Amino acid sequence: MPKLTIDGREIEVEAGVTLIEAARRMGIKTPHFCWHPELSVAANCRMCLVEIEKNPKLQPACQIPAAEGMVVHTENPRVREARRAIMEYLLLNHPVDCPICDQSGECKLQDYYMLYDLKSSRLASEEDKVRKRKHVPFGPHVVYDAERCVMCTRCVRFCAEYVKDPMLCEVHRGDHSEIDVSPDRTLEHGYSLMTAHICPVGALTSRDFRFQCRVWFLKAAETICPGCATGCSACLDHNRGRAFRLRPRVNNAVNRCWLCDDGVLSYRFHNDHRLCSPSLGRGNPQPASWEDALSEAAAALGKTPKAERAAVLSAERTCEENWALIVFAREALGIERFFLAARPDGTADQRLRSADKNPNRAGVRLMLGAEPEPMTALLEAATAGRIRAVIALGAEASAAGVEPSTGLLRLGTVVSIAERTGTLPDAAHVRLPCGSWAQSAGTFVNAKGMAQEFGRAMPLGDGLLDVHEILARLARRLDLSFPYKTAAEVRTAVAGRLPEAGAAGGAP
Repeated sequence: MPKLTIDGREIEVEAGVTLIEAARRMGIKTPHFCWHPELSVAANCRMCLVEIEKNPKLQPACQIPAAEGMVVHTENPRVREARRAIMEYLLLNHPVDCPICDQSGECKLQDYYMLYDLKSSRLASEEDKVRKRKHVPFGPHVVYDAERCVMCTRCVRFCAEYVKDPMLCEVHRGDHSEIDVSPDRTLEHGYSLMTAHICPVGALTSRDFRFQCRVWFLKAAETICPGCATGCSACLDHNRGRAFRLRPRVNNAVNRCWLCDDGVLSYRFHNDHRLCSPSLGRGNPQPASWEDALSEAAAALGKTPKAERAAVLSAERTCEENWALIVFAREALGIERFFLAARPDGTADQRLRSADKNPNRAGVRLMLGAEPEPMTALLEAATAGRIRAVIALGAEASAAGVEPSTGLLRLGTVVSIAERTGTLPDAAHVRLPCGSWAQSAGTFVNAKGMAQEFGRAMPLGDGLLDVHEILARLARRLDLSFPYKTAAEVRTAVAGRLPEAGAAGGAP
């Protein structure tokens, strides 16, 4: 293993580790545009130039492997002057449109200008700058602005190397160079929003996030993507109760540093079609107070014989929420039959996207200790009159070859605990609103059996209650016991049923 010195400090690294990675391990942030740890080395932006003693020229740190006895300087006057010159070159034709650029606030051009350049352009006027295409739609999710592009080629390499579809390419030469989509193609693969995410400047932007919110107003929270059974690690950006975007978070055991388009857009599960207050009635539900809604739910469930009651668990909701419902159903209502509500299957690939579009199907099985019955069985039992009342968690419910709403309407009582409208709430007599996945804390178990815990990313909105609190209040209306008073108690009860961290199939 080679031992080298960087900025006066020694470090020993594995053979083949580049200087930029070695410096990063020491906490030294080497400026760069084109380098990305998951992509091949291009070494075309030249911002990472460093001085290596006994070498007459500055060298790109992203390309040079560490060698025994190497002495490297990353911040001496010669290096800083080279970076200043590179910044002047990159900004020579760059438009001064930071006030309307979506990348403003997280743009490397802005950051490095403040660190290395901080000088006015030497061009006589704006009219002398090279003009290029602006706001060009590359696909349904991404817009390209050629004047802002620094030709780092991250997007080109990402499509070719990760997606295995080289649909982006470089065109023209010199200061007229641009990125373009291959003839007769559009940027429509399942990871197109990652091309915008890895763009270090404002050249590629998300059409979904474009002009929605300045990034300095956003608050970031770590979470798990709710879009499918892969369970990618992510960061949720939000402001004033509204979610704006989901970004990938590094987790080498699951998604490394990527998200699919479905995952990036799954923040909408928090925003769209929300239930914000309790309501009563089928077809034309009317707003109700929590007192009235809980009383109505308790009365309807209480008058139904135990043998004709059932509970519907949700593959969308956390292990803790499903466990709370299981305990309530068994101990308070004497329910023995449990069914599983889930979103319908979708498209899968060999990278991140799972055909199961539910984040916690495996977790429901662990909580119940058995395979829950499918929705088709509930619909058959409702049609036959064997089940007359259900308490259901979650919004979506699909059934193979059957329209679920038709069978659900045959039930005499449906009490729904959900965060948004959907198949189950739409068929319910009583709707009890809870927080979205972003307003909950708990655990998802992904398709590989990894239990991943996440915290509450956003505060619970007014008029909403946590699932365990709804069930505790409902139990009191029924004069029955419910063992959990706090979310911490539910989490403690669930912990022993989850895979052990670090074990095969455990949490990463």
